[in-house]
Amino acid sequence: MPIAVVTGAASGIGAACARMLTVAGYTVTGIDLQPAPDCASSFEVDVADADAVEAVFAAVERDLGQVDAVVTAAGFYEWVPLFDLDEAMVDRAVDVLLSGTANVCRAALRRMIPRAHGAICTIGSELGLTGDADAVHYAMCKGAVHALTKTMALEAAPCGVRVNCVAPGPTDTPMLKPHMKTPDYIASLVLQRLVDPNEIAAMVAFVLDSDQHNLVGQVISPNAGAVI
Repeated sequence: MPIAVVTGAASGIGAACARMLTVAGYTVTGIDLQPAPDCASSFEVDVADADAVEAVFAAVERDLGQVDAVVTAAGFYEWVPLFDLDEAMVDRAVDVLLSGTANVCRAALRRMIPRAHGAICTIGSELGLTGDADAVHYAMCKGAVHALTKTMALEAAPCGVRVNCVAPGPTDTPMLKPHMKTPDYIASLVLQRLVDPNEIAAMVAFVLDSDQHNLVGQVISPNAGAVI
């Protein structure tokens, strides 16, 4: 069975990805601050800790075999206007959303590139495409994840490893702010509904599919029409 590592696997989009990949035949290892019940195994690790992330990948490959697929869904969302942000908030966002993604991808690519095999799907955000005046640090980091994805893809693709990004729009998870579940907000979306986490997971599974050899360095945004 192919092996996948999913970060943020304890809830929301990460948990949906873990379930979807399990159904697709993967043995899934989760990385999260909390136990990930939808995974065959899980590690309670902060993705901002590069050494701890490296240790997880070493343990997975020692105990299960080579990692074939990676999803970087670990993250958090804060609704904080620009002038209410403090340095600690920005630093934590960068540490988790950007550096955490880079830490996981680095550990994966260190193993995938020599084997010329593997696929990575980072999780960005539609706010990384549009910006958000009420979540500047989040949008900034997600935009950087998009750029990181493209940069890694340029390096990894000639070695047979594909890196892509799925950038969800407003998805019905615990991270979504209450005002984004109101009828007025939902009516502003072209599809008149929120995105279901399973829809994001299905897109991630498609991106990771080994048959999609021509999909590389792309940022795909399933967002219910929040961005067109």
